[in-house]
Amino acid sequence: MDLKQTLTDIARAIVDSPDAVVVEMNEDGDDVELVLSVAEDDTGMVIGRHGKIAKAIRQIMKVAATKTGKRVTVEIK
Repeated sequence: MDLKQTLTDIARAIVDSPDAVVVEMNEDGDDVELVLSVAEDDTGMVIGRHGKIAKAIRQIMKVAATKTGKRVTVEIK
């Protein structure tokens, strides 16, 4: 399972400007850091009210990473 592509697909489904979605991946052994960047106008859509959508995205990515035996953190810029 490609964690970077999974996060990209989730973010593109949420935002108004899917072409502006960029995911950077830093891997250090079993730890994976994903940095999600979206258009400035779409930042609120990805974070959601009180961070609910951001929490949901992080939870989905943790489940996906567990299937690959890795630990993932998602940062939204």
